[in-house]
Amino acid sequence: MEATEVRKLAQLEDGHWWYRERRHLLAKAIAGLTPGRALDVGAAGGGNTRVLRDHGWQAVALEYGADGAEVAAGRGLPTLRSDATSLPLADNSLDLVVAFDLLEHLHDDDAAVAEVHRVLRPTGTYLVAVPADPRLWSDHDEAVDHVRRYTRPGLVDLLERGHFRVESVQSWNVLLRPVVAMRRRTSTGSDLDDLHPIVNFGLRTIITAERYLPVKDLPGVSLLLRARPIA
Repeated sequence: MEATEVRKLAQLEDGHWWYRERRHLLAKAIAGLTPGRALDVGAAGGGNTRVLRDHGWQAVALEYGADGAEVAAGRGLPTLRSDATSLPLADNSLDLVVAFDLLEHLHDDDAAVAEVHRVLRPTGTYLVAVPADPRLWSDHDEAVDHVRRYTRPGLVDLLERGHFRVESVQSWNVLLRPVVAMRRRTSTGSDLDDLHPIVNFGLRTIITAERYLPVKDLPGVSLLLRARPIA
């Protein structure tokens, strides 16, 4: 992701409806886990790392880009600069790895999954979020340096090839998918915009309502996956 996009993300993420809900989903995903050592891979400015820290985890932000790492460190977060396909950590040293909106940026996503398998303890958890559905490919994906969007079977296959047992996979941002599809057909550039407060509130209301509806198996804009390593 370009430096300007990373900085824009860091400025928007505290109030933006999409990032707020993603933090909620992360907090929900870790609610039943015993806090330990965690790594937020592709952390950008560390928004999700802060969620882990606030829930008692010894969390480190790992970011390849200098700008994202600088923002994360400036927020007081332990930060590493490194490639996701070559993690500077010992084998079996982590209890949790979070990779939200990372794998789609990597040409070799298999290598990134293999590295997570190496550093996770056998009892560890891998939480993944990726953009869904290649049919939604647009200028937004180009602007934020996506290599691909995933299908549900394709994401599961990636994790299973990497010796993970997939415990759950669900769609997210289902209710707004038609709106996203329409916008992506006509817009140019990134969707990382500073929205009018009324628009932001409206979208936040819709995405919050999705928590309580049986739509997780329907097509959405993103996929969320939980997995554990196997030998």
